[in-house]
Amino acid sequence: MTRIPEPRLSPVAILDLRPTQMSVGLLEVQRKRAQWKTLPKQGEERYLGRHMVPVVMGPSNRPYLIDHHHLALALHEEGIEHVLTVVQGDLSHLPRKLFWTVMERYCWAHPFDAEGTRQPPSAMPKSLLDLADDPHRSLAGEVRRRGGYAKSVQPFAEFLWADHFRQRMTRKLIRRDFQQAVATATEHARHDDARYLPGWCGIEHG
Repeated sequence: MTRIPEPRLSPVAILDLRPTQMSVGLLEVQRKRAQWKTLPKQGEERYLGRHMVPVVMGPSNRPYLIDHHHLALALHEEGIEHVLTVVQGDLSHLPRKLFWTVMERYCWAHPFDAEGTRQPPSAMPKSLLDLADDPHRSLAGEVRRRGGYAKSVQPFAEFLWADHFRQRMTRKLIRRDFQQAVATATEHARHDDARYLPGWCGIEHG
């Protein structure tokens, strides 16, 4: 298997991309849709060229999306049918069960549902359209953007933060008053009991 990124210059249909996670934050998707709408028409092609999505080739030679699920879904909802991809690895020769095992070992898959509960690989959605909404993931993304914690290269870092907030805040609170939820979550993010999380930038108390 090669892990050298290989740009695919031929477009890939967004709906042909297989997810490697089970949920997204729909508010995150809406934010990316809003960003797309601000682009001048002549800037759209340039934007797509700068935002190639990373994939791993899996069973039946299908492309599995290993990042940018929110972006791909937002582009689809804005009427974009194709994206350019960067192939991060080729596991197309592996049987399905071993494929998912290897994907997890490389941190290329996150088999946890919108409640943070681990699920079997068979439960992984077959399409981006089947991804569930996780309000805590939307919350985690907004807290990061507002400086509650730093951006991290750790795969699925925002989902780790989402799980942290999930133990402290209800979906009802997030949906009733998102801005207040962000403020409360930011306080939680700075607390030293979050210091195990990627990008934590609070103050540790001895």
